[in-house]
Amino acid sequence: VHLYAYTGFPRSLNGINTFMALMDERQAQGIQDEVGDEASPLPAEMDRDAYGANVRAKLAGWETIPPPGGYQLFAPIIDVYLKEHLFADIFARDVLDFQSRELVTISALASMSGTAGQLQFHLGAAMNTGLTEAQMQEFIAVLSEKVGQPEAEGAAEVLGTVLRNRG
Repeated sequence: VHLYAYTGFPRSLNGINTFMALMDERQAQGIQDEVGDEASPLPAEMDRDAYGANVRAKLAGWETIPPPGGYQLFAPIIDVYLKEHLFADIFARDVLDFQSRELVTISALASMSGTAGQLQFHLGAAMNTGLTEAQMQEFIAVLSEKVGQPEAEGAAEVLGTVLRNRG
């Protein structure tokens, strides 16, 4: 569910269907997998705009929320969707912690073309959740092995930019 905001509904639904088929196959082999918890409902009184803005700021490493600019001014509704849906509705779900969310997001973004800007944000966000440079390098090695060499090389290049910008 987390990835549909990054990969789109078709890929997300395909992933869910693949996962369901795998679970059915494992069950047919007598393997009993533990079913994960459902996400807790979000509080009805939650200010999703403020919550999402704060989550995005925390992930970005901002001490204060900057004034809107760029795409936020050109297409304000996308900023509403980012804050209220992605960074509130999805990120507030308590089934994944922020580090796990960032790692899975990095995997998806590294696998798609044209996402270097988003990949740069999320590599930085992963480090802002407490992941270290060494852990990020190790994760890129996993990408190389499990996703592909070209994808890992692209992610490594973007990580280099992130590390240079962090000083």
